[in-house]
Amino acid sequence: MSNLAEQFNNPQMGQPQYQGGALAQASASREMEEVKGQIFMAKQFPRNVFQAEQRVLDTCKRPALAQTAMYSYPKGGTKVTGPSIRLAEAIAQNWGNLSYGIQELEQRNGESVAKAFCWDLETNVRQEKVFTVKHAIGTKKGLKQLTDPRDIYEKVANDGARRLRSCILGVIPGDIVDKAVLQCTETLAGNSKGPLKDRIASMLKGFKDHYRVTQEMVETKFGYNADSFSEYDYVELLNIANSLKDGMSKVEDWFPKDDAKKQSSGLGADFQAQVDSKTEVKTDAPNDIPVEQSELPLE
Repeated sequence: MSNLAEQFNNPQMGQPQYQGGALAQASASREMEEVKGQIFMAKQFPRNVFQAEQRVLDTCKRPALAQTAMYSYPKGGTKVTGPSIRLAEAIAQNWGNLSYGIQELEQRNGESVAKAFCWDLETNVRQEKVFTVKHAIGTKKGLKQLTDPRDIYEKVANDGARRLRSCILGVIPGDIVDKAVLQCTETLAGNSKGPLKDRIASMLKGFKDHYRVTQEMVETKFGYNADSFSEYDYVELLNIANSLKDGMSKVEDWFPKDDAKKQSSGLGADFQAQVDSKTEVKTDAPNDIPVEQSELPLE
């Protein structure tokens, strides 16, 4: 017999026998009342779809948001792009009457069980994903176990961000998301400050300073010189930077180490050529004396 059936046959079993049970029951009742209040407010003040759409598009006209609106990463020889968690959160905030977030359900044996969810309080459409996060991060020396509560919290938050984005985009209508992405692209193309050449130079400097990715490595990936980069190439560089910043991909996914090894400066090539020319000395004369010296007349 299940515990639920036993509680049904014996009502006393369902009653809390100690103070901890009373606190848990009070907490559950409080959460239930909060949910009821959210649903009541959503029904009393339903969203105006046209106004909500306009708010989303107006938000996407902000350059600061447009720069972080998209992510991209390589997969199976192709490029995967999509709205970032920042854009998903901005859409949810302006769409209204949504309840979304990440909850850590429990910690056990060096791992956390968490849940990402998004719930439309008006239509009762809900997306939910339960996932497990290991308390470890990958390093060059292997896995490093996390013991600091702050590090564990950040690891759960980072892993949950991707699930939360998926939940939000699963609830928001797809055409609204597509319009938001298009508006962000137009914002980057039309409202960017400064000449394109200067912005690309600043972007290349950022890749070198933060990720040790040289201009030659970027040019190898795109297949042409940075002088020929267009506005779309600049947007793609932004997407790659956002992907690296959010942990969606690694530097090696975009710029393989083999490409870095192939990069060599002209100065290095000239120096090697000079060394090779000096070492090409014939040793046909006896006692390893260079031919030029052995042919000198004797005094």
